[in-house]
Amino acid sequence: MKVNLKEKRALKVAMTALAGAVLAACGGGSSTPNTAPPPSLATPVTPPPTVVSPTNDLPAGVTQVSATVYPATTVGKGDSAATQDLLTGGIGKTGLGGATPAYADPANPTAAELRRNALYSNYRGILDYSANGGYGSLYGPNVTAAGAVTASEGLIPGREYVAVLDDGSGRKRTVIAVQVPDSFNQANPCVVLGASSGSRGVYGAIGTAGEWGLKKGCAVALTDAGKGVGLYNMMDDTVHKVDGTRATRTAAGALNFFAANITDAARAAYNALFPNRLALKQVHSQQNPEKDWGNDTLAAGRYALFVLNDRYGTAANPVPFTPENTIVIAGSASNGGAASLGAAEKDSGGLIDGVVASEPVTEMPTSSGYGIQFGGAAVTGYGKTLADYTTYGNLYQPCAALAAGAAMAEVSVFNYMSLPTVDMNARATARCDGLAAKGLVSGADTAARSLDALNKLRAFGWTPDNDQMHNAHYALGNGPILSAMYPVSYGRFAVDANVCNTSFAAVNATGDPVAVAPAALAQSFATANGTANGTPATVVYNDSVGGAKAWQFAKSPSTGVADFGLDNALCQRALVTGTDPVSGAALTASTTPTKAQSDAVRAGIAEVVLNGNLRGKPTIIVSGRSDALVPVNNNSRAYAAYNKVVEGAASKLRYIEVTNGQHFDAFLPFSGFDTRFVPLHPYFNQAMDAMYAHLKSGAALPASQVVRTTPRGGLPGAAPAITAAHVPPFVAAPAAADQIGFAGTSLSVPN
Repeated sequence: MKVNLKEKRALKVAMTALAGAVLAACGGGSSTPNTAPPPSLATPVTPPPTVVSPTNDLPAGVTQVSATVYPATTVGKGDSAATQDLLTGGIGKTGLGGATPAYADPANPTAAELRRNALYSNYRGILDYSANGGYGSLYGPNVTAAGAVTASEGLIPGREYVAVLDDGSGRKRTVIAVQVPDSFNQANPCVVLGASSGSRGVYGAIGTAGEWGLKKGCAVALTDAGKGVGLYNMMDDTVHKVDGTRATRTAAGALNFFAANITDAARAAYNALFPNRLALKQVHSQQNPEKDWGNDTLAAGRYALFVLNDRYGTAANPVPFTPENTIVIAGSASNGGAASLGAAEKDSGGLIDGVVASEPVTEMPTSSGYGIQFGGAAVTGYGKTLADYTTYGNLYQPCAALAAGAAMAEVSVFNYMSLPTVDMNARATARCDGLAAKGLVSGADTAARSLDALNKLRAFGWTPDNDQMHNAHYALGNGPILSAMYPVSYGRFAVDANVCNTSFAAVNATGDPVAVAPAALAQSFATANGTANGTPATVVYNDSVGGAKAWQFAKSPSTGVADFGLDNALCQRALVTGTDPVSGAALTASTTPTKAQSDAVRAGIAEVVLNGNLRGKPTIIVSGRSDALVPVNNNSRAYAAYNKVVEGAASKLRYIEVTNGQHFDAFLPFSGFDTRFVPLHPYFNQAMDAMYAHLKSGAALPASQVVRTTPRGGLPGAAPAITAAHVPPFVAAPAAADQIGFAGTSLSVPN
């Protein structure tokens, strides 16, 4: 009979207690009979040790905000707690796949309405919500934990406990929501830790870790991990409260989620020069929250155990749930996957039993003694940090998208730069020209320059699978947004620093900063994703020729043409490297950016690098080979190799690489994405199933492998419905041609 990890833990605790009892009964364990004379009055008798009963205490730094019952089992409006459930906000499978739920008063949404709509937008922001894409058949609220497709709306009633973790500064304000379904099985307890993906708020993992855990009857500990929709309006000093409603900083009081650390006088002076600007929590909290993603995830787990013990504990047994008797899985996607890995690395107390990370951002050290082979050939560009490859890609992607082999003729969102309503190709050509004028690409014409840019990206960790993806990835804003956000966060710069002459604001149709619409601001807790993606905040280049403009329309001072703000992109790159990208000279006190600014950014990057030591915890990483946002050579492949070097034979990491998988399942309903790519979400669910089976019954983990999928094909925007045949499962023992292994210290991935 196999003994699983939890049984081993419980057995160890029981044996330790039994050994203590036996030793006490045997006079300390001596084999010599106790023939000592009775103690005299002059020899005091040592009393037996006092047994201290365990107590159930809130984890350090955690303040509980609310505990709410969401009892709904049938679909309704979801406009009150009584009509909501934990997973769907009361609107069920049909509602999550349908139109945005309406507010009774759009200018003044209630906290309950905002929760419902946040669940709606976060679910759809992570998954493909279209029926043809697999929603309702391969996954979704109506699909049971065992995979059976039902006619159910999939509501899951239960209780939700909300708390805030802070470090005493008042700026950390990490939100945790522990969901305890009515189906929670006290006899077989499990907890799923779901850190939010991207920069999303506390419900950012509801469609991944949340849905899987709730269906399984586990408690789910969701957390924003120090990110979230903290939108501060510099003009009127208003903030989000923890429940998503808005108020002035003063009125919000202890429920203030985020306000910029700026005095009223400094704010007034800034507003006079740069009106209508917004501050974002992840960017401007001056906390470098990424360094704490792992610790915040662990704190969410500790709070989850507190909640369970508070709910089910008794006077006789106040702490029935402990890490020793409760299965705890950290599972999430993207930045949430990174938080899961970081939590495992930092888990010195043995809270986490297993990890599932889908397409994680794995911040890699610069030198780590490993390699990557693909198809038997050594990969030359790999293992770079998010800030490094993001700011590099932000320079070259729009030019590279024009290269032969990357350019397309089809009319689709996948070919976003060429859409008639967008028409970015002239600006992309100007970017190529600007790069050439500065000596950053070579070639006499756009064809040659764009090919050189594409080859530079390939040498930096992207692959030919990503060639055509640079188009939409850049044009939809990924490079400009992340390059504007992350260096500022790493450097802990204040909102009025305007690093690289960049700020954030709502903009009009021509890219001018404008006052954010009151209704958009009021609803932003539910609609925004914590980034500057335009809902409602956008990246603004203050020094654009002719006045501040959104990145899409910016004219660089050095070129005088609309080239997506080349100068700003060069500045952001310099923040990460410490050198001028054009001259190669080291930054100084008088350059833009300054050496001090770059030093601060690079120090912040050093704080977020992972160490590769998962402490022997079983771990499954799932990534799409075609991921252009988080390229596998710089992330999943690199971390799998690094972990093997660090842990050696003790490593229990398995790596699943899915062909035709890319970063955004939520892009799959878009034309051109639908024909080319398959969802990764079914593989996240399968990995969670495999991890639970391993921890619960000792089932073997799957071997590292490539899973070969089949795209749906068809016409852009009209791909046929997906079937299970398009997304075959990974297997326990893959064929030799699909096995991922090691050649010395290099991860070996088959073509």
